[in-house]
Amino acid sequence: MTEIPIDQTVIQLPEGFIRRLRNEFHSDVVAGIVSGLSGLRHTVFRLNGLIKTDSDVLSSLHEQNINFNTISGLANAVWIPAAERERLLSSAEYFEKRIYVQNLASMLPPILLNCEPGQKILDLTAAPGSKTLQIAEFAGSTSEIAAVELVKSRFFRLKANLEAHGAGFVRVFLQDGAKVWKYRTEYFDRVLLDAPCSSEGRFLVSEPESYSYWGPKKNKEMVRKQKALLYSAVQATAPGGRIVYSTCSLSVAENEGVISKLLARFEGKIKTVPIGLVFPEMIPAERTWKGKELHPGLENARRIIPSELMEGFFLCIIEKTDSTVLTGPGHAASTASSPYFSRRNRSR
Repeated sequence: MTEIPIDQTVIQLPEGFIRRLRNEFHSDVVAGIVSGLSGLRHTVFRLNGLIKTDSDVLSSLHEQNINFNTISGLANAVWIPAAERERLLSSAEYFEKRIYVQNLASMLPPILLNCEPGQKILDLTAAPGSKTLQIAEFAGSTSEIAAVELVKSRFFRLKANLEAHGAGFVRVFLQDGAKVWKYRTEYFDRVLLDAPCSSEGRFLVSEPESYSYWGPKKNKEMVRKQKALLYSAVQATAPGGRIVYSTCSLSVAENEGVISKLLARFEGKIKTVPIGLVFPEMIPAERTWKGKELHPGLENARRIIPSELMEGFFLCIIEKTDSTVLTGPGHAASTASSPYFSRRNRSR
């Protein structure tokens, strides 16, 4: 692998992080990642279709001389230069919840979930609720939408966020996502797992606090959580349903590694499908790791290289082709007689 000179930018990032990037990716990919983590990031936002008003958001922003740009192919997605961010956050549109500030990469998983009205939909690790709000907008109040969060402080933030932005019809649960499948086995038509991760794709060289916590132990801790949550996601999804797995990590261990093992574990029961979206920042997932071939299903997964518009991200769509209830231990769960998660943890 071609060595990349360690310039001042690279030195500012954790040495172990740069070393691992060089071990996992081609030199061109490493250069692109470092470049994306070194520059400014524009502010991206969505027009919130859950709150209806008579006035037009973009016309109002134009009248306030806030320069904005729409994003081709994505309805309601808009970006402004980084220098305009504070003006946007001071606008009436922001305070009235008519817009929601959210990175472009973060908007993609709910789009890929392909939700429809009337479906049963689960957001497995939902806080702070940006993707749950998109799901609610796509699927509407006729759907059964469950949003799960384990950490109490994040649970209350999630609940408040959904209510403030017009999605009070979403059911919110203070619950361990890794246990959800026990209460609703093969119940949901759609499951989103935007998994807890090391957040490497959100590093910014200009903000040392964004990577001060990083270390190899963080990756290992996240992989353990991701495997448990992915198992729950598969078991909670009905045959014929769809799961979207995403992270804002750049780590192969947290992305291709966990997906490859999942595909092998449920061989013949699940499959990946093409992403169907194309952006300049998207590259194919890695097919080998530590000298070994990964599962061929990873041909459909995509990594997003960080840029001015995108945080670093990973995306994979999984479709469930057959029942998996006999694939693992402890399947005493019921799809009908069990309480809907835990009644004491339920909130509307």
